[in-house]
Amino acid sequence: MIDKISTLGGYIHEYQKSVTKPEEFWSRIAESFFWKKKWDKILDWNFSEPKINWFTNGKMNITENIFERHLFIRGNQPAIIWEPNEPNDENRVLTYNELFTEVKKFSNVLLQHGIKKGDRIAFYMPMIPELAIAMLACARIGAIHSIVFAGFSANSLADRIIDAEAKMVITSDGGYRGSKIIPIKEIVDEAVSTCPTVEKVIVVQRTNSEIAFDDKIDLWWHECMAGAEEYHEAETMDAEDTLFILYTSGSTDKPKGIVHTCGGYMVYTAYTFKNVFQYSDGDIYFCSADIGWITGHSYIVYGPLLNGATTMMFEGIPTYPDAGRYWDIVSKYNVSQFYTAPTAIRSLMSKGQEYVENKDLSSLKVLGTVGEPINEEAWHWYHDHIGKNRCPIVDTWWQTETGGIAISPIAGIIPTKPSFATLPLPGIQPIIVDAEGKELSEKSVEGNLCIKYPWPGMLRTIWGDHERFKKTYFSTYENLYFTGDGVKRDEDGYYRILGRVDDVINVSGHRMGTAEVENAINEHPLVNESAVVGFPHDIKGQGIYAFVVCGELSTGGVEGIKTSIQKGVTKIIGPIAKPDRIQLVRSLPKTRSGKIMRRILRKIAEGDYSNFGDISTLLDTSVVDEIIKGALENVNK
Repeated sequence: MIDKISTLGGYIHEYQKSVTKPEEFWSRIAESFFWKKKWDKILDWNFSEPKINWFTNGKMNITENIFERHLFIRGNQPAIIWEPNEPNDENRVLTYNELFTEVKKFSNVLLQHGIKKGDRIAFYMPMIPELAIAMLACARIGAIHSIVFAGFSANSLADRIIDAEAKMVITSDGGYRGSKIIPIKEIVDEAVSTCPTVEKVIVVQRTNSEIAFDDKIDLWWHECMAGAEEYHEAETMDAEDTLFILYTSGSTDKPKGIVHTCGGYMVYTAYTFKNVFQYSDGDIYFCSADIGWITGHSYIVYGPLLNGATTMMFEGIPTYPDAGRYWDIVSKYNVSQFYTAPTAIRSLMSKGQEYVENKDLSSLKVLGTVGEPINEEAWHWYHDHIGKNRCPIVDTWWQTETGGIAISPIAGIIPTKPSFATLPLPGIQPIIVDAEGKELSEKSVEGNLCIKYPWPGMLRTIWGDHERFKKTYFSTYENLYFTGDGVKRDEDGYYRILGRVDDVINVSGHRMGTAEVENAINEHPLVNESAVVGFPHDIKGQGIYAFVVCGELSTGGVEGIKTSIQKGVTKIIGPIAKPDRIQLVRSLPKTRSGKIMRRILRKIAEGDYSNFGDISTLLDTSVVDEIIKGALENVNK
């Protein structure tokens, strides 16, 4: 089993080993796993091509390290506890034996329907156990899963299916989200109608909604599983074979298919889960994320199960049927570790203390946050009212691209500081550089966060576009992985993440490319052009502020066109991209060469109307005053 760091001195010792002898360090960690053939070389890399290979020629299967490796001692232990949307509905508990049986059966279903090693399978599903079963079955047969959050639009889903050339989609008839039923199959049908590579759609019965069902392409999950064999031997995978693709927004409109591979991702997620959360046998671990995001991949499914943990899946939302739902779940299952987003914490904080009082939270040992930096007020509320001043908070910084947590306290080991992600985990070598790429080596410093040495969980490429991979992550600064985030390091050497430095907005912990949102707005027939920026939002962290230039206003007037734009963005991308504020403007502040001066728009969106710096290069400086006037009118409404 993976060693657990247990003291601050132990962390310092491990970190030093991981930096001075990284190959030796990761070799020792990897020895904890079952390999069908051991690697020939630990690491082969350069950041200029870029090329990153870990555990070269090592042969393994990640599901054998979840099941065969643990069954003898954990067969009857709960692997997944599923809590449904409705608190009074029956939950489901799958032991390691039961989960293994379901995974083997669905592996055989996939093979029976022509799926083979290397084929891509897209998912668009609610948070139900079948989602975890199917993704593990993909990993077992060597198929590549591409899970799309079931809040994206049909257009966004289709873009991802087409890019991955997926042969199959796994979905459900519908999904429950609070008091709503989401028409999941309807969205999939619309997407698949434009995707020529899709041969079959497997549908889980969840809501018993009436759906269109095409016998030529659609299959019911329960019918497929009814006759499936229970024996299945795992496919042998190379450590560098692709495990999954997960799409993330970039500063251009096309989403990037982040590629993670089998061996390095396995080692890194398992190691970081065990250490950051200080998981011990018998703990019940609850991460509230959706598996459609990287947090769900790494810290609901793979990381916990590789450690033989009991992990929870929650179908619902934190405010249904009321804002005490998370705390009811903690109490019901005696949750030990709870991991959620600052957005959720701020939202629940705003509902008042009545939903926390009289809840039994005594089982909690560790609290965690993920997705964005947590502000001090929310940190203190979480620490005082949920952790009762006794649970360490692990404020974790990482990305879809890093595969797992990169900078974070280790619970109870590294002293915490509100709003600081604190120190890098073993294997992570951060470096702060200025705009020209010069290293800022002092302790108290602010700049751009890069990483100078590879770690096993890092992305290997962008699916189908290695040149974009190089340009996005390795071309800004020579021989460095550029995270895209600004960072501050204090006198204690602690890191505080300041947010994105590119045109990406972090909305409720989910990254949205401004170009992607602008393109959706510009689809509106009355819109000539638009510019989108982020602004501080009390609940979401960042909201979306759209400055929109229109032609003739429709008969609905200003409010009518704003509503129409929001509906359009929701249809094209999904509700998560809907602008929080829309300001109609005569023109955008542009330089004489036609470039939009976004820094001006960012300051206006933030409510800062002073000190715009040098605006002499603007084609028409009067536009700035007009936009400020409109923004003030918006605020005062």
